[in-house]
Amino acid sequence: MSLFICWVAGSMQTISAQENSNDSNKKFTIENCVNQFSIDKTIETKVGYQYWFADKDFLDGRTLKMSVVAPHKSTHAPHKHIEDEFFFVLEGTAEFYLDGKTTVVGPHSSLYCPSMVMHGISNAGDIELKYLVIKKYQKD
Repeated sequence: MSLFICWVAGSMQTISAQENSNDSNKKFTIENCVNQFSIDKTIETKVGYQYWFADKDFLDGRTLKMSVVAPHKSTHAPHKHIEDEFFFVLEGTAEFYLDGKTTVVGPHSSLYCPSMVMHGISNAGDIELKYLVIKKYQKD
């Protein structure tokens, strides 16, 4: 069990958190805490590729992935799942679908997908769409 001290509403409070047994035994070093993109470690998809900076085994289900999607394609149809997630557009033009509505955004835009809400992202442009996916998977 870990104890954290933080400021809440102007007063100091102690918060306890149960650590995941796998994560509490993991030693974090500069070598495993830095992940520099490498094209030879990408995973090919039907419409581009993805690169996991942090997969769900790295730390308590928290993940960071880059998805790259070819022009006018999407990785999959709109869907929903228990986890909420963020997308952050790095390059290109994204069409974001959320709960029956769409919007088009460019680089440096964040998109939030609440838990159990239909959502999707597609490449609405003529160049590759590159975006980060930030998500915490539920424990098995």
